[in-house]
Amino acid sequence: MIRLNSSAKPRAVMIGALAALLATTGTPAIAQDSDEARIRKLESEIRALQRRVFPGGDGRYFEPEISGQPTSGPNSSVQTTAVTDILARLDALESSIQSLTSQIEVSNNQQQGIEQRLSVLENNFATRTATPATGTVPATSSGGSTTTTPTPTPAPAQATGPSAERLAAVRAIAKPSTDDAGDDEYSYGFRLWEAEFYPEAQQALAAFVEQYPNHWRTTYGRNLLGRAFLDNGQAREAAPWFLQNYQADNDAARAPDSLLYLAEAMIELGDTNRACIALAEFAETYPAIAAGRLSDQYEGNRRKVNCPG
Repeated sequence: MIRLNSSAKPRAVMIGALAALLATTGTPAIAQDSDEARIRKLESEIRALQRRVFPGGDGRYFEPEISGQPTSGPNSSVQTTAVTDILARLDALESSIQSLTSQIEVSNNQQQGIEQRLSVLENNFATRTATPATGTVPATSSGGSTTTTPTPTPAPAQATGPSAERLAAVRAIAKPSTDDAGDDEYSYGFRLWEAEFYPEAQQALAAFVEQYPNHWRTTYGRNLLGRAFLDNGQAREAAPWFLQNYQADNDAARAPDSLLYLAEAMIELGDTNRACIALAEFAETYPAIAAGRLSDQYEGNRRKVNCPG
């Protein structure tokens, strides 16, 4: 079969056929029959190649304008010679091969362009969400390319100490004590968040995430830590935690929640573009959850922004 890996091969095929033709001009009857069979074989291979590269009969591929009949001018009654006919058909074969090669190259270039735009979008989505005060660490995305994942800032220390009443209220929240110390730490942070002691919840949850990075509750901890910032009016500090939780493992239990809360944080910051990116990513990655468990929150966020499409 004819391969299209090199633009020189079609010309080599043509030159070879022409050389064989010129070498046998001394025996016209036998040579013409032999050359005719070879030309028909080439035409057959071209049509087979077209059907393979552009399958279907919907007009997306073309039939080479190759005919076995000699051509004649409008004012001429003399038919072209067998040699002229063969040369014309060789030219048509060469033109067909070049057209196929060009279309394949265009298709490959378009595919590469799409992949490059997706890579740029992914990198922008990861890096622009990080705050200037936030450090970065490399992380590998699901597609294998290296992106930049923000290292979330820890909970800020309070400028002034809490009041005696607040300290008493915090102390009244019991910390669980079971045989799973990691789960106890997370549950304590959850209780603080539920009681709306957001700075204290931030500290407890940040300590849990740092101490138990591989615990099954870690996806819950990072997500809840982001919420402790978001609910405290700190959308900029919340966003890196949501992004990190999604990028760490997008199959984790709270990864879809974090992506949706990331969109919510961007909406609060007035960043419609990144909010729409997060919402689009959520809908594409978690269609069942977008239509089920988190449908109300998803639709509510969509109503807050005017996203393209």
